[in-house]
Amino acid sequence: QVQLVESGGGLVQAGGSLRLSCTASGRTFSSYNYAMGWFRQAPGKERDFVAAISWSGGNTNYADPVKGRFTISRDNAKNTVYLQMNSLNPDDTALYYCAAGAIPSATMTSYRYWGQGTQVTVSS
Repeated sequence: QVQLVESGGGLVQAGGSLRLSCTASGRTFSSYNYAMGWFRQAPGKERDFVAAISWSGGNTNYADPVKGRFTISRDNAKNTVYLQMNSLNPDDTALYYCAAGAIPSATMTSYRYWGQGTQVTVSS
C-alpha cells in the first residue's frame, strides 16, 4: 500500500502564493517509479486535473488554467512532490489532492493512490 499526505494549504489573499507538499510512504511506493499528480475539487464541482510529473521529473503536464502560475516538482529522495502556486486567485479555491500512478496523466483513472486533500482558500 501507498499512503499520501498533503500539507501546505491555507488561506491566502488574491495574488499571493502557497506551496503544497505531498509525502508518500509505504513499501510499495519505494518499489515502483510512480508518476505523481495534483487534482483539485471546489465545492459543488467535479475533481479537476491541475498538474502531473513523471518519476524522473523530466515530463510535466499542466491544466490550462494554471499554466504559467503553478509549478510541479519532486524530490524522490524525500518521497515528496510539490506544487508551487503563484498569482493565486479566488477561482483556485479548492481541496487539493495528490495522487500516485503509472504515468503523468490528466485523467483521474490513471492514478491508483490518493491523499486526503489539503484546503486552499483564496480571498479576494
